[in-house]
Parts: sequence; C-alpha cells; structure tokens
Amino acid sequence: MKKLVKLLFLALILTAIIFSFYYSFNWIYNKNFDGETFTEEKQNIEFGLNLDDFKVQRDTIRFGDSFGEIMLRNKLSYSEIYNIVQGIKDSFDVRWLTTGKPYTILSTKDSLTQPQYFIYQPNRLNYVVIDFSNFDSIKAYNKKKPFKIVKKTTSGVISNSLSETMDANGLPWELINQLSDIYAWTIDFTRIQKGDRFKIIYNERYIEDTLLVGIKSIDAAYFLHNGEELYAYNFKTDSMKQTPEFFDQDGKSLQRTFLKSPVRFSNISSRYNLKRRIAYYGNRVRPHKGTDFAAPTGTPIMATADGRVEKSSYTRSNGYYVKIKHNNTYSTQYLHMQKNGRVKKGQYVKQGDVIGRIGMTGNTSGPHVCYRFWKNNRQVDPFKQKLPPGKPVPSELKANFDVYKFPLEEKLNQINFE
Repeated sequence: MKKLVKLLFLALILTAIIFSFYYSFNWIYNKNFDGETFTEEKQNIEFGLNLDDFKVQRDTIRFGDSFGEIMLRNKLSYSEIYNIVQGIKDSFDVRWLTTGKPYTILSTKDSLTQPQYFIYQPNRLNYVVIDFSNFDSIKAYNKKKPFKIVKKTTSGVISNSLSETMDANGLPWELINQLSDIYAWTIDFTRIQKGDRFKIIYNERYIEDTLLVGIKSIDAAYFLHNGEELYAYNFKTDSMKQTPEFFDQDGKSLQRTFLKSPVRFSNISSRYNLKRRIAYYGNRVRPHKGTDFAAPTGTPIMATADGRVEKSSYTRSNGYYVKIKHNNTYSTQYLHMQKNGRVKKGQYVKQGDVIGRIGMTGNTSGPHVCYRFWKNNRQVDPFKQKLPPGKPVPSELKANFDVYKFPLEEKLNQINFE
C-alpha cells in the first residue's frame, strides 16, 4: 500500500513539472524582443497576394478606357505596355475589358510606386491577374475567389404566375429560371393555376461570407400543379455530363423530347385551332395551325428540341422565321422573329439554345412567336402529342438513387409553405 502511495506522489510531481514547463515555454514563445506579448497579425490576402506589401489602387473601367490608357496614367511607358500585351496575348486579350467592371492595380510602396499587377474582375467570382512584377516573365492567369456553399430551402404558393410569386418572395431570378427549366418538359407554365405551390432545396455561393454570387444548383424540388404532385431530384448518372438531370419519385426522367414552350414565362395568346373564325374576314373559318406565345420584343426564343436548322428565311406572312428538323418524324417552326440574331441554315442546335428573338415581322398585330409543330409532315397541336420521355435512372444505379432521394424527400416534406 505504501509503495502505491509513493508511486502516486511521484506521478503528481512529474505532472506538475510537465505543466510548468509547458506554460513557461508558451510564455517565452509568445513574447517578442520588446517584452510585449506577441500576437500573429492576420495577413490582408486578396487575389492570392498580400495587399499589405503594395500600394493598392481600385477603380472601374470607364467608357473609352483601354488597358494602355490606364497603364499610361499609372507611369508605365509605351514600350512596357507593349511588352505586357505581347507577353499575355495567348492567355488574355486586354480588349476584353468591359465598361463598369472593377480593376485593381498593385504598385510598389516606395517613392517610385511602380505598378506590378493589374487585376481585372469580369464578375464577382472570377478575376484575371496580369503579373508584370518581373518583365522577364510576364504572365496572366484566371482565378476564382474562394467561396462557400450554403444550403437553403424555400417555398411559395402561386398567386398569379411562377415568376411573379418567386420575385415577390425575394428569390433571385437565377433560381426562378432554374426551377422553370426543371419542369419545362412537364408543366405548361402558361396554364399555371392560382393555389399551385412549390418547394425547393438549393445551394447558394457566397464569397467573403456575405456576398451572394449566384445559385450553384438545385438539389430537389416539389411542385403541386393542378392537383398533381411532381417531385424532382438532381441525380448524376454520368460523371461526364455537365448538365444536371432530374428524375421523379420512381427514377423516371422529367426531361422530354420537346420543351413545352419556346419562350420562358410567356402567355399563350392564341392556340392551335382548325375552326377559328375571324370577324375581320367576315367571320369565316381561318384555321390557326400554330400556337402564339406573346412576350416583349427582344425576348429570347429557344429551340424546343435538338436538331438542324432547315430554313432561316423571310416571307411576307411569316416574317423572319426559323424551321428546325429534329428527325424524320418531327420538325418545328418559329415565326415573326427579329431580323438579327437568328441561327443560320445548316446549323445544329441543342434543346434550349437561343435561335432568335421575339419580333413583329410579317403579318402580326403584336410581339409574339408563332410556334408550329410538324409530325410526319403534317402540322399538329404540340400540346396533344404523347412525346417519349428521357432515359430513366439506369437499373444498376436505382438502389443508389433511392438512398440519395430519401433524405431529400424527407426534407421537402418538412418545408412549410410560405
């Protein structure tokens, strides 16, 4: 027993010596040569550089500014500017500088204040560094500001239209567009009803903790439309694909061969109607073999499916138009476009590509696009066609999809409608 007590006493003494040495060492380590407690200062790092090492000048590109004029104002000679432009011509074209975009010049802190870096910010996330601190190795490189992803949820009840409801809830237009793209194949947004509702789980990107720089992605969504529940899950089936794929509860693709509309957030002003009567023509039957989507002049018109441009032309009645052949069965046509900005004959376009803009050319009383749909060389109503869906989740990935879907479904069900 005495031996045990002796061992415990020795252990306590040894512990006291170790703690004494630890605190003494830390006290010495945290003292500087003047006897003051040393505190490591946080470096002022931005663009991957310590700004405390430079004189920092911030400004924006003004109308008429060029890289050469900016650098001339900052004490560089014509020959130095020429050498910089030539040195970076394969990695950055200084003619890309855009009015209103910010830039930063870092110069030496001595009396010469010689510029060494020019940093251009085309947007809030990306920046271009032109490094001429050493004229023997001038270079330019692109970087992204470090950002963090914040997962968010939102919901809403339709009072008028999807865009107006989401806008009234303070949701960014990027999120509005992404949600409309998810359901572009399955919901006719021109027939959305008051009381329809939605929920979204999505990811926002922030730089410097508080500055929102955009929506990264939507993980899952729920839409109650006309009494039908439509779930959507962003699930990757192919790591090589860059575009997101969304699937319903059963792993079926939400994508269809054709989009419901060639224009986002438009109204149908006239539907396909073979028995339409027009008072102007004595109330005679004048069949309308297209669907008119009314939207402001200049609104982008999208290809509703992949295909090759068969015609990009003009007629007195159609105005400027584009016709796309999708395969041996289907073709689509888009009428009354603006003259400029149309795709060219023979060009291959993908679903969602902008092929022109809303205009008022040809026989039309207001800005709209007349969308015509051919099946086996006969014009039909696109809203009455049973179009084949996209590919479902592969059978070998179905178990993974179910595991991925379950927590998202639980979270969607817990979101209350605002």
